Amino acid sequence: MGAGIVGVNVGLALLKKGFEVTILDRGEPGRGTSFGNAGGIAVSECAPIAMPGTLMNVPGWLMDPYGPLSIRWAYLPKMMPWLLRFLAASRKPRVEQITVEIAAILNRVWEDYEPVIAEAGLGDAVFIKEGALAVYRSEKSRRAADYSIDLRRRNGIKIRDVTKDEIKDLEPGLAPIFPCGVIEEDWGRVLDPFKIVTGLYKHFLDRGGKFQTADVTDFVYRDGKPRAVMTASGDQIIFDTLVVACGAWSKTLAKRLGNGVPLDTERGYNTTVPYRDAKLSRSVISADDSIILTPMEMGIRVGGAVELGGLVAAPNYDRAKALFAKGREVLPKLNSEGGIEWMGFRPSMPDSKPVISASPKHDNVFFSFGHGHLGLTMGATTGRLIADLANGDSAPLNMTPYRIDRF
Repeated sequence: MGAGIVGVNVGLALLKKGFEVTILDRGEPGRGTSFGNAGGIAVSECAPIAMPGTLMNVPGWLMDPYGPLSIRWAYLPKMMPWLLRFLAASRKPRVEQITVEIAAILNRVWEDYEPVIAEAGLGDAVFIKEGALAVYRSEKSRRAADYSIDLRRRNGIKIRDVTKDEIKDLEPGLAPIFPCGVIEEDWGRVLDPFKIVTGLYKHFLDRGGKFQTADVTDFVYRDGKPRAVMTASGDQIIFDTLVVACGAWSKTLAKRLGNGVPLDTERGYNTTVPYRDAKLSRSVISADDSIILTPMEMGIRVGGAVELGGLVAAPNYDRAKALFAKGREVLPKLNSEGGIEWMGFRPSMPDSKPVISASPKHDNVFFSFGHGHLGLTMGATTGRLIADLANGDSAPLNMTPYRIDRF
């Protein structure tokens, strides 16, 4: 269940294990959160979102409606349990352990993606591994990032410092306001996230996979096990094995299968503008502004930050405009003419780790969601891990940290 980047990768990996696979989704494959993400293969981002000091920063963030973290106040009561777990995860011992557990997945990303990319015929034309440039507006803010950078380096991430002159040589179009930065060497990017999902989906179909449009509302049990999904139209679709990979919509479905889970959604905004005078040769992260600028096939995409507001409230595109204004401070020749604003739902766990798990209730159910900002990045590795679990094979990682019942 789920035809985003995670679901399609799971489907492909299950086909390789010999399963007959049908993907269900209520919409067109790849048209959800996977459609408009920032395009990063962000293998260097093993540190969790909640870091030491987060508790001190949250009040200031929440008072700024266009800051790095905002909340729809009407949603706060529903969000409070998630927020409390999020803050608990920011304690230094937890951060150290969570980073190890996220890095265990990220350190496999290229190894797992490369055969998938090759077999689907996608190749270097759409996947580019060249590193990302993170820039800082002051030496002080760079020093404030020392712990995060050291933490990632200790977990196998290659990060090297660069000077103001090196920044100018690497990206001459950036404003001359950044005295220092770092190169995150193993970072990659895709030229069009939607083309990646649809390319992998076509490969899934070519290998014998099937797709069916279905708005799943419940499950039908026989002999104590879920054996079919019930759709909004009243149809039943029978299965032997089920994988729930519906992103931010997985929470309700997991609960119906007996597993409550503290999944919520980060609403992410961006604007994509056609190429004119502004040029970039790689992804650029403005660390002080919590934004990323990514050169893509269709133009430059500017996005970032987090809004907590659930799945129902209408988008607030003033956030996209505020992010783009910060982007223009970073890359002054950005032109908003012809820009397309977008909002998507990042499915996020309070400890920043995905759920990649067998069900503790039913031996024919598996869960694959909650990847936050790293769904595209972790797609192939997640597919491989779920296929190993479903087939009863030994996984290459200790899967305990990603269990659905870890809370």
